[in-house]
Amino acid sequence: MDRRRFIQSASLVAATAASIVPESPSGQVLAQGSFLEGQHDNLPATNENVKEATARPMTRRWTEQRWVLDNVIQANGVDWDQPRTSYWNAPCGMEASADFAAIRQRVKKFADISTEFEAQARRREQRANAAEQTRDVVTARENYFVAAVHWGAAQWPIQEANEQNRWYNRRKRECFTKYAKFADHPVTPVWIPIGAKSLPAWFHLPVGYSAGRIPAVVMIPGMDSFKEASVALYGDPLLSRGFAVLALDGPGQYESPLLGVYMTMEGWEDVGKACMDWLQSQKEVDPERVAMTGRSFGSFGATIAVSNEPRYRAIAVSATCFEPGFHTIFQEASPTFKMRFMFMANIADEAAFDEFRKILTWEGYADKISMPYLCVAGQADELSPIGNTERLFKTLRGPRQLVIYQESRHSVGGGVPSAILGPSVSMLTSDWLAARFNGDSFTTEQWFVDSQGQITKTQI
Repeated sequence: MDRRRFIQSASLVAATAASIVPESPSGQVLAQGSFLEGQHDNLPATNENVKEATARPMTRRWTEQRWVLDNVIQANGVDWDQPRTSYWNAPCGMEASADFAAIRQRVKKFADISTEFEAQARRREQRANAAEQTRDVVTARENYFVAAVHWGAAQWPIQEANEQNRWYNRRKRECFTKYAKFADHPVTPVWIPIGAKSLPAWFHLPVGYSAGRIPAVVMIPGMDSFKEASVALYGDPLLSRGFAVLALDGPGQYESPLLGVYMTMEGWEDVGKACMDWLQSQKEVDPERVAMTGRSFGSFGATIAVSNEPRYRAIAVSATCFEPGFHTIFQEASPTFKMRFMFMANIADEAAFDEFRKILTWEGYADKISMPYLCVAGQADELSPIGNTERLFKTLRGPRQLVIYQESRHSVGGGVPSAILGPSVSMLTSDWLAARFNGDSFTTEQWFVDSQGQITKTQI
């Protein structure tokens, strides 16, 4: 089923939008969450206990087409628009596959999403607590990590900074903090100063790291994902290659709006310098070998960030969001994308947001980028038509490589032959970054990966 066309062509029937997520029983929330109230893992005073009142975003399509969305979910499941359960399952590994299979089976409408992820999170957290009591460190580690991802996933449908969202966030941070205590590699919470506030992040060092300066990568997630799910529990492709990873929620992303840090172009311009300054102050990091990656919306955020900071050695992005004004993703795709971004930008009024989104463009930024640039994209991207990415690549000034997978949609993969038979996206990206850190040269060109997995190379 063509989901976007289904939603676009649906009859417009006015309806009052239902609550985004049912509240957990109040007794449970107070019993399990109250001891964390006001605590935020050494949160700096500039962000501590932010409780800014923000209105819940509302759009016409969400109100009028909510019934259509629920029918789409009934017919297609929780991954109706993007393969979320797949990309949240991936960092957790096979151990969590049954959790996500159960969620796919049980979610029948939008309001089910938070409920089902919360149920899995509770179960995993209980297992982790029990394992910690019996000193089964590996079992505790794995279950705390998976629980943190489930708690983060439960936040996704909530497009306002209400207490339910904050409670899920506290549970996520608590579980991830305990995971970090038992992790097989060093993991520490980090707060990156940006203006008068700070961005939340986690700093990972490779397994077995003991001393010396190593390359580092700043990792920017997509609009619908979060920093805790950015680095795999085991076998992460960047850590496995000996890189440190700074996994960040940028302005407006996931935890940041709960701290009063919203999406602005100026904020994203500041991200590149803020992260670089912090990394260069760390004794483990080689200041001459720092790169940035971004996926989906992160491809846009990372591009803006590095345009204002030439000290990065390279940038690598995938699943691009490069349409100036973001018309397709906000006006033609699932209405959840626009609702989420309105929350990210702290703009509740749709007309005001439509004015705001006009400034969402790489134009005026891309021509400042001269560092090596890798982009991996889907030929049939339904959220950001590929022509926008091709146009950006004609604007960049430095060496660059554009890899397009035939018939692939936005997520770059999804089981299409080019992704199955062609280069692995994560391996291609990680090896490309390793080559840049080694100082290897490469040819500016476009790769087209066809349905046989064969690569055709052309000049840009």
